[in-house]
Amino acid sequence: MATDLEQRYDQRLTRYVTALRNEKADCVPIRPFLAEFCAKYTGYTAQEVTHDFTKAFDAVLRTATDFDFDAMVGNMVYVWTGLTQAIGLEYYAIPGIDVEPDTGFQYREPSEERAYMKPEEYDALIEDPTGFLLNVWLPRVSRDVVPIGAPSTFRSNLSFLKGGMAMMQYFAGFGTQAQRMRTECGMPGAIAGILKAPFDILADKLRGFLGLTMDLFERPDKVRAACEALMPHLTHVALSGADPAKQVPITIWMHRGCTPFISPAQFDGLYWATLKPIIEEIWSRGHQVLFYAEGNWDRHLPAFAELPEASIIYHVDMGDILEAHRVLGHKFCISGGMPNFLLSYGTPDQVRERCKALIERVGRDGGYVMDASAIVQNDARVENVRAMVEATREYGTY
Repeated sequence: MATDLEQRYDQRLTRYVTALRNEKADCVPIRPFLAEFCAKYTGYTAQEVTHDFTKAFDAVLRTATDFDFDAMVGNMVYVWTGLTQAIGLEYYAIPGIDVEPDTGFQYREPSEERAYMKPEEYDALIEDPTGFLLNVWLPRVSRDVVPIGAPSTFRSNLSFLKGGMAMMQYFAGFGTQAQRMRTECGMPGAIAGILKAPFDILADKLRGFLGLTMDLFERPDKVRAACEALMPHLTHVALSGADPAKQVPITIWMHRGCTPFISPAQFDGLYWATLKPIIEEIWSRGHQVLFYAEGNWDRHLPAFAELPEASIIYHVDMGDILEAHRVLGHKFCISGGMPNFLLSYGTPDQVRERCKALIERVGRDGGYVMDASAIVQNDARVENVRAMVEATREYGTY
């Protein structure tokens, strides 16, 4: 049995990596990013898999055993209550505490007035990003950490101890999870390492999107300088978690640069100008980047086509996958294209028809990975996910 699982692991990994390199494998690989769907399938609530990451890990393993995927993520429900509570983070809404028990965790967008970085603090961030995050940002996003200059408290000191222990416990668990996926399910991991665009860090974690929107007009030079200051740090984070074997990609979760959040000029001069060099540096080290393009990025496809051949995998969410294939398919693998609303509200026959069309029109020459358009949560119907797998196996053999 162990030998069979190892052979299945090798076959799946070869199939997946071949497609990522924009080549033709034996068949179209299937790599869905399943989050709360795994909880639903295995009988857990969103609250349970958020509060106890061992349940989230087990849910992935049971799902990997029952579905013929080619690669999965060890746990897409990446927020763990133990860590958020240990540090006192306030920008996540947690199932069963801040939202309903069967609603996935939510990100709390700060108002312009309560942004975690003030407009006059750009220079401090630019001069020392790490120091700013530790001394200014962390006390603002944590209900326990006291700001610099304020009297220290037992609770503040304890938050660093608890937070460090929680991070070690959680992230060390992913190594064991990867090994269990391989030995118990014959399932490769889909990604390794994480990247965010400097612009998205400003929008998500520092200024908030409303504040950054004003900065784009009132202080664009500061925005550009801040993005540039963040570039080496984000590159380091991405490479530090990358696959040593250089097989599976680093993933960048992209959102604030898509239509209609910023103008084409702002994309070119700020978002892309400070992201493209990071991608090129990562590729020079031999690592691909999975562009998980949340939203509609069709307007920017020509910019992505500037990147070196095979340096990225382009994932389509709300964009036109046929247009993405036309513009990028000769250079890069394409993934996605199965609408989440179809998995949630469609029928198995409709899912099968969509799979057939995607394989015939996008995956006919290889370089395509079957996946939902976005992360699959607990509104997806089990029979529809199963239909996606079965149809891909039926129509996707070369």
